[in-house]
Amino acid sequence: MKRSVIAAVLAAAIAVGVASASGGPSLLRPSSLHKTAPAVFKAKFRTTKGSFVVTVHRKWAPKGADRFYNLVYYHFYDNQPLFRVEPGFVVQWGISGKPAIAKAWQQADIKDDPVMHSNVKGTITFATAGPNTRTTQVFVNVGANSFLNSSGFAPFGVVTSGFSVFSQLYHGYKEKASTQQADITNYGTPWVRKHFPKLDWIKTARLVR
Repeated sequence: MKRSVIAAVLAAAIAVGVASASGGPSLLRPSSLHKTAPAVFKAKFRTTKGSFVVTVHRKWAPKGADRFYNLVYYHFYDNQPLFRVEPGFVVQWGISGKPAIAKAWQQADIKDDPVMHSNVKGTITFATAGPNTRTTQVFVNVGANSFLNSSGFAPFGVVTSGFSVFSQLYHGYKEKASTQQADITNYGTPWVRKHFPKLDWIKTARLVR
């Protein structure tokens, strides 16, 4: 088998969270993904409306930065809907289109980081359902949302290029898709495309090396 073919097969295996024969890292086993993020790193997101780049500063929120680094490294964010688009407030994503993977991460909580940086326009932050409940969902502040600081939302990075993408995303569904996260988790990509056909999507998310 040619090297290029082998490389493609290995990349596909990582993308769908297939564990190696030796029990290596797998998106189906959140506890197996435990890399420590660099002090500063960048991640490029390609969407249906263009690309944007996030620069992460680990010192802002170390636990959040490590979780985000692993999710991008192992391609968790590929092929996901931008299911919450509220102009002037936030754009949110982070539910896998593969139900088995989405469900595997539902209880993979990480502890909170203290809020070291304000939720100013352009920052990226993990969504929560209360204290110590961060898993995979993140949002970009497309408005000045410093009022979120007192609720424990700790930004870990900032969009450093392509911010104009967020103003182009479809927002006609308002909160409707976001209120149906259980169905997104249980039924995945086909369900989202059927019920919310106008949503924009993340195509790929990759570390910038």
